Amino acid sequence: MDLTRRQLLWTGGAFTTTALIGACGGGGDDDTAGSPGAGTKPRRGGTLRVGALGRAGAITRDPHGTQANESDYLILSLVYDTLTVPGSKPNTVPRLAAKWQASDDLKTWRFTLAKGAVFHDGRPVTADDVVHSLRRLRGTPSGASRLPGIQAENITADGTGTVVLVSDYPNAELPQLTRLTTFVIPAGTTDEDIAKAPGTGPFKLEWFRGGNARLVRNDQWYGGDVHLDAIEVKIFESPQAMANALLSGQLDLASNVGAVAARTAEGREDIQTVRRPDDMAMPLVMRTADGPFADPRVRKALRLAVDREAMVKQVLSGYGTVANDILGTGDPAYAKGIPQRTRDLAEAKRLLKAAGFDTSRTYELLTTEDISGLAESATLFASQVREAGVRIKVVKQESAVFWDKTWLKGDLYTTYWGTNDSVVFFASKTMVSGSGQNEAGWRDEEFDAAFEKAMATADATARARQLRELQQIEHERSGYLLWGMADGIDLAVPAVQGLPRLPGYGRVQLERTWLAR
Repeated sequence: MDLTRRQLLWTGGAFTTTALIGACGGGGDDDTAGSPGAGTKPRRGGTLRVGALGRAGAITRDPHGTQANESDYLILSLVYDTLTVPGSKPNTVPRLAAKWQASDDLKTWRFTLAKGAVFHDGRPVTADDVVHSLRRLRGTPSGASRLPGIQAENITADGTGTVVLVSDYPNAELPQLTRLTTFVIPAGTTDEDIAKAPGTGPFKLEWFRGGNARLVRNDQWYGGDVHLDAIEVKIFESPQAMANALLSGQLDLASNVGAVAARTAEGREDIQTVRRPDDMAMPLVMRTADGPFADPRVRKALRLAVDREAMVKQVLSGYGTVANDILGTGDPAYAKGIPQRTRDLAEAKRLLKAAGFDTSRTYELLTTEDISGLAESATLFASQVREAGVRIKVVKQESAVFWDKTWLKGDLYTTYWGTNDSVVFFASKTMVSGSGQNEAGWRDEEFDAAFEKAMATADATARARQLRELQQIEHERSGYLLWGMADGIDLAVPAVQGLPRLPGYGRVQLERTWLAR
C-alpha cells in the first residue's frame, strides 16, 4: 500500500503566475482551530503529545517509500519539507518552493527555492538536492503515479536555486504533483543512510523508537516562527485506544481519530473536537474492464440502489455528507450543478434486467478494516442493494492480502482516499486510461479527451467549464460509487491551540500549533 492510499492531496494553484513565500504556513488564520480568541498571541514553548494510527509491522523511515502508517507520515512531514503544501485560498501555497512559473505551452515549470532554506545539519538546500529527491521519488515502484507525466530525466537544476520540471503533456495543474511526497533530502543520500538523512522541516528528529518519536523545534526553519518546543508522537493501532489515551490524560491530541471516538467525547467540556470536511472518501470500486459490473447499466443500478443518507447516518454517525459519485468534493471547481443521485429501486431493477444481470448469483464485496467505517459501509451496502435483487457477500481481508491481491484487480471492493479537494488529482491518478492506480480498470476515450483539454487550458474559469464536462462523464459511467464523505476528526484538550483544519496532508502541519498553558 502506497502513501497515496492514505494522503492523496491536491496542489493546484498558480499557473503562469507566482506565489510568495509569506504564505508558506498553509493558509491564513481560518485554517486553524482551537483559537481562544481573536488577537490572542501564540505562546512559545511546551511539548505537544500526539497520538497517531499505525502498526509496528508497517513502520518506515523512508520519506519516499511505502507509507502505511499515519504516525510515520506525521513524523516525516514535520521533519522533511515538500515543495508546496495545501492551503485554503488558494488550495496550494509555497513551502520549499517560494514561487513557480509555467511556460506558455504549460509543459515546462520552473520552481524557485525559498531563500535561507537549510538542512538540519546546516547545509544550504540547492536545486541539486531537490532533483536528487524527485528523481528518487520517481524511481519508486509507484513513481509513475506520484509524478505522472514527468520522466526522471526531465527533472533538472538550473543553477543552485531553480528546479525545472518538464511534463510529457500540457499540464496547467502540475504544481499539485509537488504536494504529496516531494520530501527533500540531501543529494547523494543512499538507501542505507535514508533513516539518518537530515530534513529541512520545522522540527528535527531527536529520537525514534518502535514507531514513537520525539521531535524538537528547528530554530533555523526558513518558514517562520515555530511555537512548540517539541512534539512527541505515540503510535496506536486503533482509534479507540488512542481516544482512551487522550481521555485519560496521556495525550494532548488524538489525530484523525474517527467518528466513534468523536461520539464518545460528545458533551465533554474538557475535550475539543476539530472537524475537517471532505477529508475521507470511501467509495466502492466496480471493475469496468471486464466481469459482472462491466456494463455501465449495472453500475448505474447499484448507484441507484444505495440509500446515501442512511449510509452517512449509520456508517459515519452523521460526521460526514452525502456524495454524488464524483471524487474531489472539496474542489472549488466541483460540479455542484450535476443533480444529486438519489435512491430509485424501481429504476435499478429495470436497468439490471435490461443489462441481463444474473440476480441468481451471490457476488463478493471485498473489504478491509484499515480505517474506521470501511467494513461497516460494505455491510450496509450489501443490505441495501438486496432490496434491488442483488445478493452480496462481504468478505473481509487482512490488509496485506487486500492491497496485494484485490486492489486494482477485484470486481467489487472498497477503497478510501484522503483529501478530496481536487477533481483533477483523482482524474489523473485513478481514472485516465493510462493512470498507474486505475482502480476500476476504466478506459473511456471521451473522459481522456476531456482531461487533456482541461489540462491544456491555462485560464482557470475556462478550465472549470472543461472540468464540469469531465465530472459529468465520471458521474454517468465511471467505476466509482461514492455514497458519502467522512469528516476528518481530531480530538484535543482545550490547551491545544492553532490546530490545522485543512484535510489530508494539511492536518499534519503542526508548526503553527501552540499550547495555552
